[in-house]
Order: sequence, then C-alpha cells, then structure tokens
Amino acid sequence: MNISYRLFYICKRNLIIYRKYIGPTLLVSMGEPLFYLITLGIGMGAYMGLFGGKPYLNFLAPGLVITSVMLSSAFECLYGSYVRMVIEKLYDMIISTPISAEDAVTGDIIWGVFRGMLSGLLMLLVAYFLGALPLSLSIFVPLLFLMMITGFLFASLSMIVTAFAPNFDFFNYYTELVITPMFFFSGVFFPMDKLPGFVKVIANFVPLTHAVAISRAIFSGNYTPGLTWNLLALVLPGAITFYLALFFMKRRLIK
Repeated sequence: MNISYRLFYICKRNLIIYRKYIGPTLLVSMGEPLFYLITLGIGMGAYMGLFGGKPYLNFLAPGLVITSVMLSSAFECLYGSYVRMVIEKLYDMIISTPISAEDAVTGDIIWGVFRGMLSGLLMLLVAYFLGALPLSLSIFVPLLFLMMITGFLFASLSMIVTAFAPNFDFFNYYTELVITPMFFFSGVFFPMDKLPGFVKVIANFVPLTHAVAISRAIFSGNYTPGLTWNLLALVLPGAITFYLALFFMKRRLIK
C-alpha cells in the first residue's frame, strides 16, 4: 500500500473547509445528544426505574456516546466522501499530484475518525453536565482510544460502501439495513440479556455491541477478561475493512 505522510494534507484540506461551517455543525451536534438524553434518558427513564441501581440515563449515556462516534464517522465517509469523489471530482485532482489514491482515501478515513471523535466528545460533554456520566483522566484516556478504533472501523466500512455507490440513494440500503438495526440491537437502549437467543447471537457479530460493552465498562470501572474479545472484535475488523476500503476505492478511482 502506497501510504505516506501526504495523507495529512487531505486532513488539513478537510479541516480548512470544515472551519467555515464549524458553528452550525457544532450546534447541530449538540442538539442531537440533548434530544436523546433528555427525551429518552430523563423522560422515558422516569417510567423505567433503576438499571443496576442507577437511573436509566446513566445506563443510556455510555452507549449513546459511542453510537454518536459511529454515526458521524459513517456518514462523513458516506456522503462527504461521495461528494468529494463524484460531485466535486476532488479525488481526480488529488491523485494527479504526488498524493496517491491510498493517501487520499486514508486521509478521508482519518478525517471521518476525527468527526466521529468530535461528536462523541460533544455527547460526553452534554451527558456530563446532565449528571449522567463521571469524567476523569482514568476514564477520558481509554474512552478516547475506544472512540478512535470505533470511528476507524465504521469510517473504513462506510468507505467500502462509497466505493460501490452509483448514487446517493444507494446509501439508503446501508443506513436502513445495517446502521439502523445495529443502532437498536446492540445494547444501547436496553440490556441484551432479555432478547431472544438468536438475536443475541447475531448481536455478537455486530461491532457496535462490543463498542458499547467496552464503553460501559470504562465508565463503571468494571473491567473483565471478556473485554479482550470485545476489543479484538473492533480492531481486527477495523484492519480488514481498512485494507478493503483502500483496495476498492483505488480500483474505482484508477481505471
């Protein structure tokens, strides 16, 4: 793979463009966590009682923090990358310079990770001010690492989808058939132990399930040996999807 330091020029370019819209983007990103945490965590939580001796908001927040990372990383490498590739023809211009196709794609994936981490941190900030989550250096550092590997996996996975997308409508299959079910059946909103057996088996093959499990362990401080499997279930697919994203995107860009 022809990856070099030039990939950071792609990140720098995206950051310069993003700075023009950072105000509205941050407001929208702050509104989403407030909507979920207040309506579900506080509103519905008032009728649900305690989860493990704590309010429902405390159960919900760790899952929503990491879910926001998934959604932002995924959508950035779906719609954002597709616009740069097809509408703006930016990739065509970039790979005519010393920047390789692998640099361009990797730079966009890293940018997707950054957008995901930013959304996750905003969600974390809102949850902290609502009293849903504690915040300390022992929590913040491992959480940042979890956000990074989660964002990397879903950014790479979305880039594979973008490599095959003929138009914007194609993304609906991925978001409705993959992202949305993953959102609701990965333990974000309710414990997994009450689900039917076959659903729990399927959920174990869903990356977000493992990310949510690690997120809750970080905030509770309850680290178990089983978390090693959860971590591997994020890292190994992340490496595989990254390689596939580079392969399929390069094949589309260079014909």
